[in-house]
Amino acid sequence: MTRGRIFNLQRFSTQDGPGIRTTVFFKGCPLACRWCHNPEGMRSAPELLTHPARCIGCGACVAVCPRGAAFPAGDGRGLAPGVKECEACGACIEACPTGAREIAGREMGVPELIEAVSRDRVFYEESGGGVTFSGGEPLQQAAFALAGLAACRDEGLHTAIDTCGRVDPGVLEAAADLTDLFLFDLKCVDSDRHLEATGSRSEPILDNLLRLARGRVPIWLRVPLVPGFNDDSAELERMAEFASRLPAVERVQVLPYHRLGRDRRERFGLPLLDADPDPPGLETVEAAKASFERAGLQTRIGG
Repeated sequence: MTRGRIFNLQRFSTQDGPGIRTTVFFKGCPLACRWCHNPEGMRSAPELLTHPARCIGCGACVAVCPRGAAFPAGDGRGLAPGVKECEACGACIEACPTGAREIAGREMGVPELIEAVSRDRVFYEESGGGVTFSGGEPLQQAAFALAGLAACRDEGLHTAIDTCGRVDPGVLEAAADLTDLFLFDLKCVDSDRHLEATGSRSEPILDNLLRLARGRVPIWLRVPLVPGFNDDSAELERMAEFASRLPAVERVQVLPYHRLGRDRRERFGLPLLDADPDPPGLETVEAAKASFERAGLQTRIGG
C-alpha cells in the first residue's frame, strides 16, 4: 500500500486554489527558504515541536527521554539541544501534562487520505473547490502524491498542486496528467540570489516552469514578496517578463512576506533571514502587482 507523510490536513481553506478546499501538507522539501512559513514541512522525518508558553518546567520530559535529548520547552531549550539526538519517539509527549510538545509528521495511506478529504465534498461542489496538495513539496513524495491525485480524480474531486518547482521533470509531467491546477512558486529569476536564499539555483525551477507552461493544465504563479530579496524593481521586472512568456499562466498572486512562521522556525532550530524585515508596505506591494500587470498578467494580492 502506498503511504506518505503529512504534517497537517487543513479543512475549509480559501487560500490554496479556487473555492473552499482541503489542503494536505506534505513533509519534506528540496528547498530551504529562509522565510518559510511552514517549517514543519522542510524535513522529511517526523519532528518534535515545542510550545514554550504551555511549559510549566516540571521536567517530566527529561525524565522519560530515552536519549537524554529533552529539555523543558519553557527555558528556551526545548528542542535546540536535541535536534540531532531526538528520534521523535513520542515519550515526552505522553509524559507532558500541559501539551507543550507534539510530533509534526504522521504517515497516511491513500484510502485514509481520500476518506478525510471527501468529508467536505458538499462544500467543494457548492464553491467550486477541491483538494490541494501542498507542503513542503508534495511531489518530493512522488508515489504517494501521484496515487493520491489519481484517487481524487476517481472520486471526481478537483485537485491542485502547490509546488516549489524543484522536482524531477518526469514526476512533474506525470502530475500534470492527473491534476486540474498548478500553484507554482516563482521566487526570483536571478540564480545567485535564489541560491543564497533557498539553497538551490533557479534554473531547474524555471526550466520546469517553461516545460509545464506548454501543457494544458492552468498555472497560478505565486510570488512571495520578501523585502531585501525580490522586492526591487529590477527583479520584479525580470520575473514579470519571464511570466509573460508562459501561455498556461492564468494569474499571478503576490504574497507579501509576514512573520507568522518565525517563532516556529526558531523552535525547529532552522535559520532565519539575516535581518528580520518588516512586512512590505502597501506601496511596495502595489508596485509589485503593477509590474506583473504591465506585462499583461492578471494579478492579485494574496492567495
